[in-house]
Amino acid sequence: MSALASPAEIQPAPAAPASLGPWVTAWRRLKRDRAAMVALAVLLVIALASALAPLYAARVSGTNPFATNLSGTVMLDGKAVPIMAPSTTGLGLGTTPIGPTLAFGPYLLGADNQGRDVAARLLYGGQNSLLIAGAATLLTLVLAVIVGLACGFFGGVVDGVLNRVLDVLWAFPIYLLAISLSIVLISHGFSIGPIEVSAGSLWLPIVIIGLVYVPYVARPIRGQTLSLMKSEFILAAVALGVPPWRIFFKDLLPNVMPRVIVFVPILLALDMITESSLSFLSIGVQPPDASWGTIIQDGQGLLYSRPVVALAPGIAIAVTVLALNILGDGVRDALDPRAKVRIL
Repeated sequence: MSALASPAEIQPAPAAPASLGPWVTAWRRLKRDRAAMVALAVLLVIALASALAPLYAARVSGTNPFATNLSGTVMLDGKAVPIMAPSTTGLGLGTTPIGPTLAFGPYLLGADNQGRDVAARLLYGGQNSLLIAGAATLLTLVLAVIVGLACGFFGGVVDGVLNRVLDVLWAFPIYLLAISLSIVLISHGFSIGPIEVSAGSLWLPIVIIGLVYVPYVARPIRGQTLSLMKSEFILAAVALGVPPWRIFFKDLLPNVMPRVIVFVPILLALDMITESSLSFLSIGVQPPDASWGTIIQDGQGLLYSRPVVALAPGIAIAVTVLALNILGDGVRDALDPRAKVRIL
């Protein structure tokens, strides 16, 4: 029979590791996704380059990307070269903008049909495209969270009325609704009480794009809220007499936030494509402001002589949307590996 161990020989059990919390755990999962990290790095580079647009225009390009320059010249290899050279094709009528110099300086990507530096406009266009997409995404998420939680939490008449409003918005195709709203508001703007949005303001496409995607986010949040309202911890809180506001903000809202975060890269990509489409149709960002969509429109007539004017913003949109899709997949897997939400 073995002797009993003395108290000095008894070793305490190792303490259980402290929980890192869901957000720290999700971030660690995301960091292990190399594709998502590369996509995030690409997005940060694009955002930083766009933020430095004024510095590039002032110190590198030395041009005003919003002013026409049809009769100006630029120094290349010690020679003054006209920005708009006489056309050498066909009957020789008209002018052709200077092509890409491929030198870190003025007209790196050439000029458009107004003699403006394409590279500088590309960076300024990135500023507006990212700003509009980001602000519209924030507006969509705020409205969708409010509507979705209200439908699931209050139910009854509130759920019925808000659902009918979502049904009306859902009945219209996204682009048809966005184009219709833009055409109506683009010439006059709108005002709600003391808030007035002018026709040329960037807030106009932000509000339009932010509204048209609300039903597509509010419906999943409503469904999750209805499911949470039947869960045991919510029923227990109601039975214990926990105040409704505490259930709303302390139990429901934190549990729907992971799904809301998953929607961020999806909406950013969709909003950027929508904004570019509206701007290409001249019902989005208005001159003298620029966006990637307006630059593509400027280069439409130069596809055969100076294709880089339209190709550069098109490539920028494609790279940004692709990076957002890859990052969205990583965020979805990090927050909930079992989620079935797919990037469109």
